[in-house]
Amino acid sequence: MKTFLTITLLVLSNTFMTFAWYGHLKFKEMKWFSALPLVAVILISWGIALFEYFCQVPANRIGFRENGGPFSLVELKVIQEVITLTIFTIFTLVFFKTETFRLNHLIGFVFLILAVYFIFKK
Repeated sequence: MKTFLTITLLVLSNTFMTFAWYGHLKFKEMKWFSALPLVAVILISWGIALFEYFCQVPANRIGFRENGGPFSLVELKVIQEVITLTIFTIFTLVFFKTETFRLNHLIGFVFLILAVYFIFKK
């Protein structure tokens, strides 16, 4: 149960993070948003990022082995990075039609999967 909860919270956290960090690049197409000064865009992004932290902090606390969770600190970080890149790739392909997913990106993901394998290998 802790494994599922940790990964679910990490997915939610990274979804909010991606929208906070990159969503404004797409939202600028909306007339009301494009007129906002940079400070307002930063504050909106911080507001979105707050929800990231509401998910990220509990995910790490629940998932960390020394708190009774199933993962070491290194394992938590590697899981988080793979989720981040997966969410970012989906976000990019769905919201930014000018971006492409190329063979070198696929090869990079294969290496990330190998990294996960080696990090979790006992």
